[in-house]
Amino acid sequence: MSAETSKPAINRRVASLSPSATLAITAKAKQLKNQGVDVVNFAGGEPDFDTPQPFKDAAIRALKEGMTRYTPTTGLPQLKEAIAEKLKRDNQLEYKPEQIVVTVGAKHAVFNAIQVLVDEGDEVIVPAPYWLSYPEMVKMAGGRNVFVTTSEEQRFKITPELLKRAISPASKVLILNSPSNPTGVVYSKEELTELTRIAVDHGIFVVSDEIYEKLIYGNTKHYAVAALEPRFKDSVITVNGLSKAYAMTGWRLGYFAAPLEIAKAASSLQDHQTSNVTSFAQPAAVEALRNGEGEAAKLREIFSNRRDLIISELRRIPQVRFVEPDGAFYVFVNITKSGLNSMEFSQRILEEVHIALIPGSPFGAEGYVRISFATSEREIVKGTERMRSWLKK
Repeated sequence: MSAETSKPAINRRVASLSPSATLAITAKAKQLKNQGVDVVNFAGGEPDFDTPQPFKDAAIRALKEGMTRYTPTTGLPQLKEAIAEKLKRDNQLEYKPEQIVVTVGAKHAVFNAIQVLVDEGDEVIVPAPYWLSYPEMVKMAGGRNVFVTTSEEQRFKITPELLKRAISPASKVLILNSPSNPTGVVYSKEELTELTRIAVDHGIFVVSDEIYEKLIYGNTKHYAVAALEPRFKDSVITVNGLSKAYAMTGWRLGYFAAPLEIAKAASSLQDHQTSNVTSFAQPAAVEALRNGEGEAAKLREIFSNRRDLIISELRRIPQVRFVEPDGAFYVFVNITKSGLNSMEFSQRILEEVHIALIPGSPFGAEGYVRISFATSEREIVKGTERMRSWLKK
């Protein structure tokens, strides 16, 4: 083929995607660890625990019973029933099983929701800082990201005024994430209600990513957006999963609940995309959702103690400041006093004192780094001591 007639090998949407900084730095940290380097891992986006044995036993039983064939695309009936029970019990939301789509992790649920809702040229309102995959998913759908920058003073929350300014005739979706990755902040009932009212009144759908729902600390409470007012259910897609609260990241078990029309469209999309989630993993999800609250509570208590510890340790480092997280397992730390941008900071601290953390720039917030406390108390103390000594230099 001549140079004049050759065409790009890569689809322009895929070519425009940014690689995941989280996965890249985590991979680098693992490589150093495999070489015998003592790396403190503050980069991880997953609990550092094994999946509880009862959940594993449910999958083992399913394998022994021959559950190795296709299931319905959107999940086993008993799993969708368990999800519906969970939504009613925990969130006061009533959904029929046909309104629930089981996906390959919550990331897949967000991706499918955006693919179903967003057309070429539609605008998606994304509060910043944001989980770094949201903008890439919007790009893949042909949509346009409208970033709304928040600040420490606002506790990194989008306000009604900021939201109203971002809305245009092309606005189609608002993404909300509470508890938040990367900031750990949790929106109040009043805040979520006002934001959702504005969106619904303008005919905008809300994709509510609630994957960290059960990892909330102190007196803070989680509120499911779709349950705040009866009319919200027709415009809200509730995303959740098993990864964070039940230490099941590698199982890839997520789901969303939505108006029937959206759920049906997502089912058609998934038919041609992945088909079903791994068959014998699904009974493990049923076990977790129906009998796993005790395990989730243990996990939450451990993370609560780690949160308190890392906050007290970071307060001893004068070169940084941060907003205390209410949920998830992250602290979003302002490192502007270091004189380095977030990528330089992350690369140098990994290379020089072997601390892995994530730069803020891929989250839409230069001058910050994300520190995960999904690691042991011993590692938290060791890592913050290293950081304090390094920053003195």
